Amino acid sequence: MNAATATGWVGKSIARVEDAALVTGRGRYIDDLGVRRGTLDAAILRSPHAHAMIRSIDVTAARSAPGVAAVLTGAEVMGLSASLVVAVKAPVQCWPIAVDRVRYVGEPVAVVVATDRYHAEDALELIAVDYEPLSAIVDPRAALDPPQQVLHEALGSNVANDRSFRYGDPERAFAEAPHKVSVEIAYPRNSCTPIETYGVIAEYDPGEDAYDVTANFMGPFSMHAVMARALKVPGNRFRLRTPPDSGGSFGVKQGVFPYIVLMALAARVAGAPVKWIEDRLEHLTASVSATNRVTRLDAAVDGDGRVLALAWDQIEDVGAHIRAPEPATLYRMHGNLTGAYDIRHVSVRNRVVLTNKTPTGLNRGFGGPQVYYALERLMQRIAVDLGLDPIDVIRRNLVPGGAFPYRTATGGLLDSGDYAATIEVALQGGALAELQMRRDQARNQGRLYGIGYCAVVEPSVSNMGYITTALTAEDRRRAGPKDGAQATATIACDPSGAVSVQIASVPQGQGHRTVAAQIVADVLGLTPRDISVIADVDTARDGWSIASGNYSSRFAPAVCGAIGLAATQMKDKLTRCAAAQLNVPADEIEFSGGRVRARSNPDNTISFSRLAAAAHWSPGIIPDGAQALRETVFWTPPQLTAPTDADEINSSLCHGFIFDFCGIEIDPATGALRIDKYVTTHDCGRVLHPAMVAGQITGGFAHAVGAAIYEEFVYAPDGAILSASFADYLVPTASEVPEPVMLHVETPSPFTPLGAKGVGEGNCMSTPVCLANAVADALGVAAIDLPLKPGKLLQLVRQRDAKHA
Repeated sequence: MNAATATGWVGKSIARVEDAALVTGRGRYIDDLGVRRGTLDAAILRSPHAHAMIRSIDVTAARSAPGVAAVLTGAEVMGLSASLVVAVKAPVQCWPIAVDRVRYVGEPVAVVVATDRYHAEDALELIAVDYEPLSAIVDPRAALDPPQQVLHEALGSNVANDRSFRYGDPERAFAEAPHKVSVEIAYPRNSCTPIETYGVIAEYDPGEDAYDVTANFMGPFSMHAVMARALKVPGNRFRLRTPPDSGGSFGVKQGVFPYIVLMALAARVAGAPVKWIEDRLEHLTASVSATNRVTRLDAAVDGDGRVLALAWDQIEDVGAHIRAPEPATLYRMHGNLTGAYDIRHVSVRNRVVLTNKTPTGLNRGFGGPQVYYALERLMQRIAVDLGLDPIDVIRRNLVPGGAFPYRTATGGLLDSGDYAATIEVALQGGALAELQMRRDQARNQGRLYGIGYCAVVEPSVSNMGYITTALTAEDRRRAGPKDGAQATATIACDPSGAVSVQIASVPQGQGHRTVAAQIVADVLGLTPRDISVIADVDTARDGWSIASGNYSSRFAPAVCGAIGLAATQMKDKLTRCAAAQLNVPADEIEFSGGRVRARSNPDNTISFSRLAAAAHWSPGIIPDGAQALRETVFWTPPQLTAPTDADEINSSLCHGFIFDFCGIEIDPATGALRIDKYVTTHDCGRVLHPAMVAGQITGGFAHAVGAAIYEEFVYAPDGAILSASFADYLVPTASEVPEPVMLHVETPSPFTPLGAKGVGEGNCMSTPVCLANAVADALGVAAIDLPLKPGKLLQLVRQRDAKHA
């Protein structure tokens, strides 16, 4: 599909078409959209307990309160809907509202629908709930203990899924290795806290028994089937639309889907459209977060620091319910458990546990931060324990440059790269030698200065079948195969010859419309301003698939590839039309500057708009098969297959590479961490818009600094959340986030139409562990968990001083 980029718009940092509206306050977010007259507002009563039986709910006073149209409890929801499906084979139900007991602080208990939000909130205070408190579990390790209180009685324990995997011969490798190095990690909960919270506008048509919902849902649209099933309607009677603009998501807005079901039912009961906008306290308490995970990772290592085998033991805390698509956070990285390294022997034990915390879901990096924190802390420990240079340990274990495409031990297929060469670009371009001199000078002065490194493979374009790796091969055979990652794009020419593009990508500020226009402009010889792009989704109008949406960094490699293919098919039709009108062979036709001409006779030409319009105004002169100037492409890569019977899974299509290093200093008096220099080098395949790539890296780095130093959802022993506001859940501002040095290497992917890979999540995977490795280097500590807050670091400083006293 090289023709898609012949004229050169792609690869340039042109101005974004989205920005004029966004920076002048003319964006159209969910709360800006007009609603039908008579639309009501909803408010949610939430549980103050982490775990309690609901003895009774009295809503009599609330139903008779001024302005109240309806009150829903678990009884109404159960009567009108079905449980949300779960992705593992477990006898549990998952409702969007508590039906017999509450299992986390903030779980919905009742919904009030009223003429406005004020009346709805007032009526919440009139609902009387009689709770019987139960003991709570907040530590995932405690969830393994059989005597603990069980959250879901039908399950019989708090372990929802327990699977073991074996690849190669890890037992032999460990038996024969001269060294064994281990790390134990307790990765905390955090979230990406988009500036815009959840929003839903729902309507029910009793005549059609159909729902029409607008929500700032981001995908994946596999959840459309989950929601339709819960609402007990076929998919064609559940219309889901997204607003033109969304104020950030970073994965979090996938978690709005239970509220879509809840508000749709509220509209049905109230007999009118219902609108609900989540407030910030609700969002921090009860939306979704990344999973917290307890990991033990062992390595069999030879004398040179070469890793011969890995043994993973992961305990994944998904909160109170296994909400789809969980346990996807645990399995998204399954094909990449060896990271950037050539390690052929791996054992894995994965346990998914339930605790009295908010259910988890998509969050930027989605499983990558948890995996790489353990793996790259391990690599640093290998270097320390064996007295080796950390960079030498990384180099000796890398996948060789000539080995791509490279099949990992667990089934991943690394598409392209030269990891060793990228590291050299980083070391030279980032001036590591100078940073090492700075460290040595600081240490000579008695200051606490450290350097950290990490190497990360960044997956993108998720295989829709990887989640089924949580099932046994026998269960997968019974359920039928799941695989692929379909992307869609539609291109059409209207009667004036203008070009429109529709993509099901649901952007949240990334600039999808700009890049889509660049790609089509290159193919058709136009300018990006000539192209109109629609990127929001209407499931009743648009081409979409279950893989549609804005997640797993799929836009550049998958959606842009589909755009290029659709534009090329459109160009092929127009080429046939032009050849007939200009009376030349088709291979003589070229598109440039808004015109279509004969290559050997440039004066034999026609404007693009006139050529495209002819299909509408003069279809009789158009060659057979070229009349309809509308092309829709559904593209799925053949490399994304279902898990094998041996549990091998290529969980993602593309794999970028990141090598980071940083220098940090710790204040011995306060424990404050200062990032002195941060260098991040990326190979994300072909760069389609350099400025947007820089923006994605900067944004991911800012999120990662927050996760590394500031952010953590903290729960009391009774399950009460202690960080439910920005006063307690600290998010870094621009003042706390230094500007990283960014370097690039490009090795195009052979698996995507444009050679692009994803780039939006990598620093969320690399930066936390890179900073932690630098702290470990500065303090000489073997174990350290996130976040790297001053109090924690000050305690480590004092322990270090006591040891050296």
